[in-house]
Amino acid sequence: MILLPLMFQVGSTPSALSPNEQRYRACIALATSDPKAAEAEADQFRSAGGGARAHQCQGMAYAQEARWGDAATAFEAAARDADTAHDPEAARYWAQAGNAWLAAGDAVKAQTALTTAITAGTLDNFGRGEALLDRARAQVAAGRLASARGDIDAGQEATPKDPLAWLLSATLARRMNDLSRAQTDIAEALKLSSDDASVQLEAGNIAALSGDADGARTAWQAAAKLAPGTAIADNARAALAQFDAPAVAAPTTSPVTSPAPAKKP
Repeated sequence: MILLPLMFQVGSTPSALSPNEQRYRACIALATSDPKAAEAEADQFRSAGGGARAHQCQGMAYAQEARWGDAATAFEAAARDADTAHDPEAARYWAQAGNAWLAAGDAVKAQTALTTAITAGTLDNFGRGEALLDRARAQVAAGRLASARGDIDAGQEATPKDPLAWLLSATLARRMNDLSRAQTDIAEALKLSSDDASVQLEAGNIAALSGDADGARTAWQAAAKLAPGTAIADNARAALAQFDAPAVAAPTTSPVTSPAPAKKP
């Protein structure tokens, strides 16, 4: 789940914006095109009183460089500034921090930030759903599968068109030996995103456990073809090699425990 969404309404015209808002938007655009320059601009923006938005722009720049720990720290600074100012955007910044901590591999800090975001009560329905899915991934990483199931179910309800919700649910169901749920949910993920290598990899895993060797082979071949040169392709090829062995077993790697691709905060 990561490339971080921008926190402004693109429909507004620049002439209708305050100078502070115009500077924020310019900083965010720079974070995408030239992260190093955006870091310097965010520092200057903060010194000029940019507050939470200056920190958030800095976090976006770090995220573009995959400096996830630095990004998470910057997003947390944005969230604290926003909390102090009673700015409802604070919850979004906490969600961004949680997402970045997850990408950094720190499940404990991710859960803390995401719980703060969720309990604030100011996220919209989709944002809350995404935060729940992220917290579920953090809980899986910490071995709390039952708690993760509750978050995934709630996140799935809030984001029914997000293939990641169905993929995470299917993978967790497989890990919890609920094969019927895994089959139902991976089928939905395939309907929504059959061109996603992670979805095809998990479809192969579930088909293999279901005794469907042909289905497993087809899905793993698709995963390897869709994402050449990646860990997903390596896992798919390793799984396909098992057809040379007496039995076909699903690989141990699970999308639920992998860092989300950069998506949101």
